[in-house]
Amino acid sequence: MTDRWILHNLNETIGKVTENFDKFEFGVAGHILYNFIWDEFADWYVELTKEVLYSDNEDEKVITRSVLLYTLDQILRLLHPIMPFVTEEIYGQISEGTIVTAEYPVVRPEFENEEAAAGVEALKDVIRSVRNSRAEVNVAPSKPITILIKTSDSKLDAFFNDNVNYIKRFTNPEHLEIAADVEVPDLVMSSIITGAEIYLPLADLLNVEEELARLEKELAKWQKELDMVGKKLSNERFVANAKPEVVQKERDKQEDYQAKYDATVVRIEEMKKLVK
Repeated sequence: MTDRWILHNLNETIGKVTENFDKFEFGVAGHILYNFIWDEFADWYVELTKEVLYSDNEDEKVITRSVLLYTLDQILRLLHPIMPFVTEEIYGQISEGTIVTAEYPVVRPEFENEEAAAGVEALKDVIRSVRNSRAEVNVAPSKPITILIKTSDSKLDAFFNDNVNYIKRFTNPEHLEIAADVEVPDLVMSSIITGAEIYLPLADLLNVEEELARLEKELAKWQKELDMVGKKLSNERFVANAKPEVVQKERDKQEDYQAKYDATVVRIEEMKKLVK
């Protein structure tokens, strides 16, 4: 699944970079490449591949190594117009010939996979959320903890359970539960992602008032997002002139932000009951 995710995102990056090169927007193209290389390839994909590369499944290892090498190859080709000498040197270490005559990357429709893209982004949200919550109460990543994931999306529930090995490797749970009907204790740290709520029962470490303040801050963030998207959708010129898919994307954002806002309100009310 992570291989399909990086190839999908590589496809999007090739399309956006090529579009900006054609418009001589080299700064924008470089920024897009930077984000893909550091945020997606180096920061996440290389890390996620460890689950496969450290396993005993030789067939999956071969596929993942091939995707790693292919993605790096395509990155170098995209970067070459901006960084010719460095990319030529690295390219010579992984391939024969010169990058100067290598074919420029093109979008490959067979790499499109919205399901993998959405699933892995949600997986990243879970990992990031648990890591952030640990850091807030100074719980070391090496310390196993209970993690409860309450899902509100059946597809996401199935994806998390199918890829539970990634969650276990990168969040280090002592006990992990993923379901739509998870029973949540009173004293928990909570975070909300699209389609799920994540709870860490850290009763001994949790300061209720501090958690309440954090949730209030989170609520303000979602309200700000709702105000921004609401302002855009209330603009008749935007709705009339923008492409239908662009308008729909904003409506999807509004629905997502509203769900997160509502879930945060519920959590705040639950926490307020615990304040003496």
